[in-house]
Amino acid sequence: MKTSVALTAEAVRQIERENAAIARGLKRQDPELLDRLIETYQHRLMRYLMFLTNKREVAEDLFQEVWIRVLKRGSQYNGKARFDTWIFTIARNLVIDLSRKRTMASLDEMREGGEDERPFEIAQDGPSPLEQFEGREDAAELATVMLTLEPSYREVLTLRFHEELSLEEIAIVTRAPLSTVKSRLYRGLASLKPRLLHLREQRNSEDHRHVHRSEVRS
Repeated sequence: MKTSVALTAEAVRQIERENAAIARGLKRQDPELLDRLIETYQHRLMRYLMFLTNKREVAEDLFQEVWIRVLKRGSQYNGKARFDTWIFTIARNLVIDLSRKRTMASLDEMREGGEDERPFEIAQDGPSPLEQFEGREDAAELATVMLTLEPSYREVLTLRFHEELSLEEIAIVTRAPLSTVKSRLYRGLASLKPRLLHLREQRNSEDHRHVHRSEVRS
């Protein structure tokens, strides 16, 4: 996972040119462009859907539907926003639509009441808080713990540290005020460590039981 850094003016112009080219290609319904976009974004999009739904089969179905929407509604993308912001917005809207048809709770209903607006700024240089955490912890354990977080916290952490969206872009995708995005980010990070410790305690307890059983049998 790369460290987020401030973009240079030339990098910004390059992104704008790429977004404009994608917009032109989608308006033409260029099949080669769609293939390249799927290849480029498939892992990120699938990861995002998995973290939102926590169900692989559901995520895979929605993954297909996202690209159908991109093909059908590509003319709506004007290239002014980053393409990944646009595609994550489509994915999130599909999850919300599905939640209304099934027993899954809506993402917008999964907010904790009374979310505060305490400021929480992420340093632009050096590893992010989640990257520092990942550097010290087992990746599989961290992924397991991430799936136990409130969906709204899990979503913001994924968009910020895995997909490297800015806080402003996350606010666009989630349709939430910037203060709410910061609050969810703060609360999500604060929830990780105690949950990880609890998971390890459970696993250590299970290991001790297995060892005891083996000793009894021998």
